[in-house]
Amino acid sequence: MTTVEINPTETDFFTDADVAAKAEPYFDYMLANHPVFREPKYGVVIVTGYEEALQVYHQPEVYSSINRTGGPVVDLPVELVGDDISEILEKHREYFSTNDQIVTFDPPVHTDHRAILMGLITPKRLKENEQFLKDTADHFLDEILPLGKSEFIWDYCKGYTILAVADLLGVPEHDHAMLLELLASEPGPTLGNLELQTAHHNRLESLYDYFVARIEERRAVPQDDVLTGMALATFPDGTLPQPIEVARIASNLFAAGQETTVQLMGITLQRIADDAELQERLRQDFSLIPKFIEETLRVEAPIKGSFRITKRPTEIGGLDLPVGTVVMLLNGASGRDGRIFENPTEFEVERPNARQHLAFGRGIHTCPGAPLARAEAVFTIQRFLERTSSISIDEWHHGTADAREWDLISSYKFRGHTHLYLEYTVKDAS
Repeated sequence: MTTVEINPTETDFFTDADVAAKAEPYFDYMLANHPVFREPKYGVVIVTGYEEALQVYHQPEVYSSINRTGGPVVDLPVELVGDDISEILEKHREYFSTNDQIVTFDPPVHTDHRAILMGLITPKRLKENEQFLKDTADHFLDEILPLGKSEFIWDYCKGYTILAVADLLGVPEHDHAMLLELLASEPGPTLGNLELQTAHHNRLESLYDYFVARIEERRAVPQDDVLTGMALATFPDGTLPQPIEVARIASNLFAAGQETTVQLMGITLQRIADDAELQERLRQDFSLIPKFIEETLRVEAPIKGSFRITKRPTEIGGLDLPVGTVVMLLNGASGRDGRIFENPTEFEVERPNARQHLAFGRGIHTCPGAPLARAEAVFTIQRFLERTSSISIDEWHHGTADAREWDLISSYKFRGHTHLYLEYTVKDAS
């Protein structure tokens, strides 16, 4: 791949195809020269610096998440003026993408809905989910390993991540096939494609309908199951949410899993398959797998970044930000900040502070599904290594080691593979 020439006044992070395919040169240049930068085309303040990103994350009273999943342009029918535009933003929430999802909520609404969500992802429930994750990994491996090769993203990751969330939420097994049919056909991240965004929203609406029906059933006739616990969960003030509110919270776990965990598993398996020495090291010591995953998240965050908009005038990195300023936090860059991570461009499996990365965000919007994503990746990698003697890149699809061609997501927001073709040598059962 050609070297990306970085000129911050000319390189458009949001439209440059080279930057979308390989953003690391852009990240490293901006960290070294402009950890906070107001790009000229849209006026978006791009934050690559680690400490500067934390400043934004920890001030939800200043930086709204209402545009978190949107783009560089906020197009509202009103002028954003005043010392605090919180009410204006909420009044026009319909103009923002995924406006009914918890990731776009601000306190106090976010606080109430987050409490419900965290009640669904308790340490106890995650522990109960572990055996299902292991068994499901083997189920998919039973299908693909005898073939000697597979397309990993679609043959494994899509279905595995859907079923992982389904079990966590207590979806009955007889409904799993329906969820796979509904969600596993989705073509991946939809940012910038209105047709695909519409299809994605329609799938979420179908999930809403499903969970509303289950919640109403469990409220009418409680059972000793996870769905009943979800149905009867209350906000911190003791009030019972509307069924649609709980349905949206549950559905968000599916949406988030498809956008992050699929990509995380693809990135980690690509590294393992493309590096025989690393693969053998992990194969000989499974305790290194969690550390390997954290270092991968540091240098290749599946979500490159997310947006905020200033509700109040503020300052960051020497820049004055009036109300209505769009800010983009580039988590994928923050993990490469040399002020925090020594030799940041080097991949070190046992890096002591790798887990400080911001791949799952920070503050009130820290990804609640992070423990599940980590568990899915750990069990997937371990079972792959236990059941094979080698994993390699399919060179017919991706080229030789000195000329790899990856099918990468072309997006300013997501990092990952649309397809990843692998070959396997199954371990001798004897």
